[in-house]
Amino acid sequence: MRVHRSTGAKRAVQAAKQRGISFIGLLFVAIVLACVGVVVAQVIPTLIEYQAITKAANKAAEGSTVPEVRAIFDRSQAVDDFKSVSGKDLDVQKVGERVVVSFAYDREIHLFGPAFLVLKYKGQGQSR
Repeated sequence: MRVHRSTGAKRAVQAAKQRGISFIGLLFVAIVLACVGVVVAQVIPTLIEYQAITKAANKAAEGSTVPEVRAIFDRSQAVDDFKSVSGKDLDVQKVGERVVVSFAYDREIHLFGPAFLVLKYKGQGQSR
């Protein structure tokens, strides 16, 4: 003899088997992703600026004297429009026959309240 379950019992069994994310869980994930997205959106311009500074340091390393290196760097700074490093902030050294231009700087990104994200950039450019 077969016993048939009622439709209400079948629905209860199916509902117990369902898996997924609740609305509160979805809201929590969306808030976390939004916060991460805001931070990433603020970090990306600093990475682009770092690349421009590195490119300017490589170009400045083609100079032969310290004032010439700083002048080349300042011209590149005016073209690429970055403000974190200027020619006077460069450490210019001569290693063998190569000119090495080093720089280091910090960038602070305000997150909320008293919280900041501090990014420390350091790099160098060499003549070829």
